[in-house]
Amino acid sequence: MLIMQLLRAIGFFHGNILLFCVTTGVGIFVSPKGVLKYSSLNIAVSLSIWAACAVLTMITALSLAEMGTTFPRSGAPYYFLKRSLGSSVAFLSLWIKLFTYPLGIATQSLIISTYLIQPFYTRCPAPELLKKCLALATLWSLGLLNARGVLTVAWFQTISILVKMAVLCFISFTGIVLIGIGKKENVARFEKAFDAELPGVSQIAEAFLQGLFAYSGTSVLINIAGEIKNPGENIPKSLITVLPTVAVIYVLVNISYLAVLTPQEIISTDAVAVTWMDKVIPSMQWVISFGISTSIVSNMCCTILSASRLFYTASQEGQLPLIFSMLNNYFSPTVAITQIIILASFLIISSDLINLIKYSGLATWVLRGLYMIGLLKLRYQEPNLPRPYKVHLPFVLGSIAISLFLILTPMIQSPTVAYIYGFIFIFSGLLCYWLHVHVNQHYVCFDKVTCYLQLLFNVSPPEDQDDGISTGEKHLEEIVL
Repeated sequence: MLIMQLLRAIGFFHGNILLFCVTTGVGIFVSPKGVLKYSSLNIAVSLSIWAACAVLTMITALSLAEMGTTFPRSGAPYYFLKRSLGSSVAFLSLWIKLFTYPLGIATQSLIISTYLIQPFYTRCPAPELLKKCLALATLWSLGLLNARGVLTVAWFQTISILVKMAVLCFISFTGIVLIGIGKKENVARFEKAFDAELPGVSQIAEAFLQGLFAYSGTSVLINIAGEIKNPGENIPKSLITVLPTVAVIYVLVNISYLAVLTPQEIISTDAVAVTWMDKVIPSMQWVISFGISTSIVSNMCCTILSASRLFYTASQEGQLPLIFSMLNNYFSPTVAITQIIILASFLIISSDLINLIKYSGLATWVLRGLYMIGLLKLRYQEPNLPRPYKVHLPFVLGSIAISLFLILTPMIQSPTVAYIYGFIFIFSGLLCYWLHVHVNQHYVCFDKVTCYLQLLFNVSPPEDQDDGISTGEKHLEEIVL
């Protein structure tokens, strides 16, 4: 008999691969424009913000790790909020993620298609219809890959990381060589780095939102904690191993961009790496396009994995239909994956990338602030709860301070109507909570729809799981008699 549960199949090696792939995604190829723009084209400030973003990411990631190790189950952040701050706050986080995940995936799909097609249209823009068709094909292919299970995704990332590392290392080492040669045009802008205008406090906050977007995805291991072997040990170790490596690569890549391109050239393009390659080796532009596309594909794959586990856990907790928590023969929540792919397919439209990063970043830091408040509350209410990994209190307080700074500073310094719309959207989730959860009406037709979908997708309900409060040493077995 086969137990229908998510399997603990991800060890320390594959955990590092997943974390590295999801962190080094689209951000390093689009965020340099936003960071430099909001840094008032000040190179010294820009590079300092990239380094500071690495430190802030490490602080918040290690703080979030306590959730995944205390409650080692998939969708741990959602379950944690429900446990600490209540069902309404947990549903609010689900409401935000229900839109931000598909929106991010759709944007990444369009960026991939743009990078792949544009080299074939060097003298004119690529047709929009062709870009959208390729974006949809990429999106659904990754959906099918995720339906094959978490271990298949991990092996796919192991292969794609080779291409990603080749691209990032090539950009980094080329910049170092160009600076080492000492050509005047490559070194001049660094010599005058401190002469530029200093940005204001509001601009610095905006620049941080852009830079932190490049480090987004560090919660992937927390979201799939129920599928990680010995999460109490492997999650913190992976964060400490991978994030400093990513930080060094990001700083070197930005130095390389600035060694080849002027700040004005960087902020005038959405494809910084392609513009960089056009200056270095124009005939090899298609190589960098392919490498970047592969990098974004691996990032998308991990994002779909994380999002599906959130829907899976919300379904188990009764805040989404039961069908989302049912598993196929590969122990994967196929219906949850399909729902994400369908939503992202509808959202494959053009958008202002910098504003998208800004608003999705604000939503992310609202949630992280809530996580830290819940962490403090749970420490006070349940001090004896087994915690295999316990983050230092200054890290938690620092994460709350960072969240408040990034959320409030832009609104106070330069308030716009867009921020009001953003918060209206966030808190409209409370109305949906009241309508769909608090007013809990059951109709027989819903059971029939669930049965039909269960037959269509060939899925079964998972076995009952424990609360996930353990030291992380108890593993699920794949096969029983």
